[in-house]
Amino acid sequence: MAALLISEVGPRDGLQSVSATMPTADKLRWISALHDAGLREIEVCSFVPARRLPQMADAAEVVRHALTLPGLTVMALVPNLRGARDALAAGVHKLSVPVSASAAHSLANVRMTREDMLAQVRAIADLCREARTGVRLEAAISTAFGCTLQGAVDEDEVIRLASACIAAGADESGLSDTVGYANPAQVRRLFRRLRAEIGVHAGGAHMHNTRGLGLANCLAAYEEGVRTFDASLGGLGGCPHAPGASGNVVTEDLVFMFEAMGVATGVDVAKLITARGPLMAGLPAEPLHGMLPAAGLPRGWRQPDPARA
Repeated sequence: MAALLISEVGPRDGLQSVSATMPTADKLRWISALHDAGLREIEVCSFVPARRLPQMADAAEVVRHALTLPGLTVMALVPNLRGARDALAAGVHKLSVPVSASAAHSLANVRMTREDMLAQVRAIADLCREARTGVRLEAAISTAFGCTLQGAVDEDEVIRLASACIAAGADESGLSDTVGYANPAQVRRLFRRLRAEIGVHAGGAHMHNTRGLGLANCLAAYEEGVRTFDASLGGLGGCPHAPGASGNVVTEDLVFMFEAMGVATGVDVAKLITARGPLMAGLPAEPLHGMLPAAGLPRGWRQPDPARA
């Protein structure tokens, strides 16, 4: 049985951050390849107006395909109640709402204040409860470790917002290093405080590798008890409304690190590398990242059967 959950965010976080629009057929092949590699939670899209993010104009079609993949938790990002309604109508299993710890980033990213976003979390939680669909609601605290627009972010405010999201009805609240400012000591400190404050509602770690500390920060979070990690195949991703934010932690590298440590992820490393194929076919001009795909698996590498993990 897998000891932790790798949540793939490339089809949403990765694709919304590139200028090209990936053809829908390639998206579907890519998501199928990710599932075939053993990933069991994928953030497949965001429900936002197509005029703002044309890369997500096919969100409903992408969800329909993802729902056919057995055992997959189909997740979508929704910035507001309207997006949540559309996502629920499409049939997703989990909603993710971004709540920025940085006041400046909140206005730039969702055009709402932090208190406005807490009201949105409350309204979406009410909607999920009324729908009785069992859909889970995640309120991720963006820019939890710093912000390129605002600079330093008060740690007390991060914990306050996470606690307020749970009080508003979210099932979980994790921490996101949206712009790659975090360091391992900071990660340990904040996740320790988060778990002390909201207990079982403490969510996962969403780390960026902007300054080369993505894997180190994930390891620090793991050592504090975090067991859900966002990552993006090929390291695609960033935030269009946070200048200087670059790619997410590379899924291939993250899975390899944990598997090499003897921590089961349930993901087949070799198949994960193969899943880069449909991604490259759909975005041929987009550079992909990752140390493992470049270096290859170590000689004599033998991964335990992920199906038995």
